[in-house]
Amino acid sequence: MKRTSILLFLLFFRSAIAVQAQAQAPKPDPEVKKLHVWVGHWTLEGEAKPGPLGHGGKFSGEHDCRMILGGFFLQDRWTEKGPAGQRQGLEMDGYDPVNKNFSSWIYMDDGTTFSGVLTITGNTWTWAGKLVTAGGQAQYKGTLVLAPDLASWTYKDEFSPDGKAWTPLREGEFAKAKPAAKK
Repeated sequence: MKRTSILLFLLFFRSAIAVQAQAQAPKPDPEVKKLHVWVGHWTLEGEAKPGPLGHGGKFSGEHDCRMILGGFFLQDRWTEKGPAGQRQGLEMDGYDPVNKNFSSWIYMDDGTTFSGVLTITGNTWTWAGKLVTAGGQAQYKGTLVLAPDLASWTYKDEFSPDGKAWTPLREGEFAKAKPAAKK
């Protein structure tokens, strides 16, 4: 009886492995490849506009982007220095095959969050959604334009408390760069 139980267990285990080997791992939708242009290290320079969301002035930063979770999502970890001091954030972008659009989530070290939709049309990328800060929430929209050489971007973004009157928030330029040497 003991031998029969062991034999049945081994046959079951072997069958389960064979079925698992035949099953294909899920693959990202082909649209996700559009996010790959961001993979790598980027520097950022820009100017924040003074207003209800903070001080105006020049800022600079670095973004490190990579595909994660089986290639389904783009992760962007960034730091910036500007008039409000140093800030850090995390952005996650992914493709929604049901709604046929990209979703974007941003989390910042001051508790600010963004959730919205990313639209990619050629070399123009637009974000639209809700920005939540300690002071409340506002609508947000931003536009990035990728240079033909795929090595730089220009961008502008705006916010609105009511979706009617829009106020410039920031503008700047991203440039592909080599990562800083680790210390």
